[in-house]
Amino acid sequence: MQSKSPPSTPQEPVPAGLARRARRPALRDLWHLFGPYWSCERKDKVRGATLLLLLLTLAQVGLAVWTNYWNRALFDALELRSAREVLVQVAVFALIFALSIAVTAVHLMVKRWLQLDWRAWLTERLVGRWLEDGRHFSLQFSEGRHDNPDQRIAEDIRIATESAVALAHTLVFSILTLAVFIDILWTVSGSIVVPGTHIQVPGYLVPLAFLYAGIGSVLGWTFGRPLMRTTNDLQTAEATFRFGLSRAREHTEAIALMHGEPLEREWSARRFRQVARDWNRQSWAYLGLVSFSTGYGTLLPVFPILVAAPQYIAGAMTLGVLMQAAQAFQRLTSALSWPVDSIGEIARCRASAERVLSLYEDMQRLDGATHAETGTRIEIDRSGNDHLGIENLCIAGPSGRVLLEGFDATVRRGERVLVTGDSAVTTRFFKVIAGVWPWGSGRVWLPDHGTALFLPQRPLLPEGPLREALCYPRSPGSFTDDEARRVLDQVGLGWLVPRLDDADNWEQALPLQAQQRLGFARALLQRPDWLFMENATNAFGPESERQILEVLQRELPRAAMLTISLHPGLDALHDRTLELSLARETKFLFDGRRTNGAAAH
Repeated sequence: MQSKSPPSTPQEPVPAGLARRARRPALRDLWHLFGPYWSCERKDKVRGATLLLLLLTLAQVGLAVWTNYWNRALFDALELRSAREVLVQVAVFALIFALSIAVTAVHLMVKRWLQLDWRAWLTERLVGRWLEDGRHFSLQFSEGRHDNPDQRIAEDIRIATESAVALAHTLVFSILTLAVFIDILWTVSGSIVVPGTHIQVPGYLVPLAFLYAGIGSVLGWTFGRPLMRTTNDLQTAEATFRFGLSRAREHTEAIALMHGEPLEREWSARRFRQVARDWNRQSWAYLGLVSFSTGYGTLLPVFPILVAAPQYIAGAMTLGVLMQAAQAFQRLTSALSWPVDSIGEIARCRASAERVLSLYEDMQRLDGATHAETGTRIEIDRSGNDHLGIENLCIAGPSGRVLLEGFDATVRRGERVLVTGDSAVTTRFFKVIAGVWPWGSGRVWLPDHGTALFLPQRPLLPEGPLREALCYPRSPGSFTDDEARRVLDQVGLGWLVPRLDDADNWEQALPLQAQQRLGFARALLQRPDWLFMENATNAFGPESERQILEVLQRELPRAAMLTISLHPGLDALHDRTLELSLARETKFLFDGRRTNGAAAH
């Protein structure tokens, strides 16, 4: 039965109970995606920058050690009340100060270069995969955690790469600091006699530092564990909120015409309420961690002085040694406390990295799991001939429900074929030919020679000069001004000729019929050998529709045209008609298993 409603491509629901259980990826999964950066085509430059960053981190540790000994010398000079020694230490500090600024500046530039380059490499990898072979379209029909893929690529890759480099630097700095300042603290802290015994404990400040940091780490992780989950939830809610606003901007005309502003405001408020709920949950998670960290950090500079004060009072150490020991204690405990100090950033980095990884894994699953699980999918091949062949085609939905089965057809070069039938089948048939609908079985043989152009119901019109929208996806330099003017006149858009170089949002500036006419002008300009149209004239009246199809047949006499349309009366303009009927019997592909083929694994 023929439907008069506009075609649509609704996302079929996944059968209940079959949603893929989210799993927390292991570090090796994250490394599989992020790690190949160090073996990419520019690996020499990347590894050189990484080595330089390591050397600069070593220099920072060396300056910290120098500052520690300088601190001892300064306080010893003050204790001796020696103006000459104090002036010497001022001069030494000036050198340390200058070197610290230089090392920090170079370190910052190298680190930021590495962060940006890593982000650029990963962005190129993900964008290339997402926009290849129609995955960006097919992905929306597959189950999994890949909502807002654009924001995962734009925002989460940035957070993951920036945080990972920063965390790696602070971790290496902490490890090196730990190795160096254990020796310093052991040396300067001397030994202490356990009260009531004659047992001496050498380097007693070292085990105290480990005990202090150990208790702090345990308590810090205890207070900080909820932060991991709440940070991930908040980032997801923020992405959904941004996506909703972006969608409203893209459909502003339809919203205004239908007076849908109240509903849009309600939806926006609902999404923001989720942001607020996740924000508050994260705030409570932060509250425990920040409260503990504040007390931990406030006590840290005081604790070693109080512990070592008896030795200073007894004359066992100078004021300089006391201050050096206190500073070394702080350095050591800070290094040991890296997990606690970094828990917030680790949570943020891990959440973003997992969002990027889930998008990448779902794209991999989309590529291979349908065939692996069901043993079948629609195969697209080149025939080596000049015709389009369709053999035993079965079209199914993502859930496996069969929409069309046992369909065979051949379309030869220069033929005009009208495709009619149920819109649920015809729209997916169009996508099968385009190679973006893999669900089903059978084979489509594409012609081996010639160019093809697909005209959907609403052609893509990128923002910018009208000339670029007309020539898309070709470069505007591929065609002359005369050619552009001629095709606009032929499709009834001569009034747009003066605006060829005007920049605008053409999807908003032009009514649907003008947009569809621009799509036909694009076809006349690019002169494809195969032209596939899916309801590309549904905004036209009968007479206008007939005229535009006659223009196509006159200007492209050797091109094959396959027209999918719900309008009656087009048979006379085509050589023959193919009718696609929705399968009457409800059954599922893959031996009746109710499986989401796109996401099975």
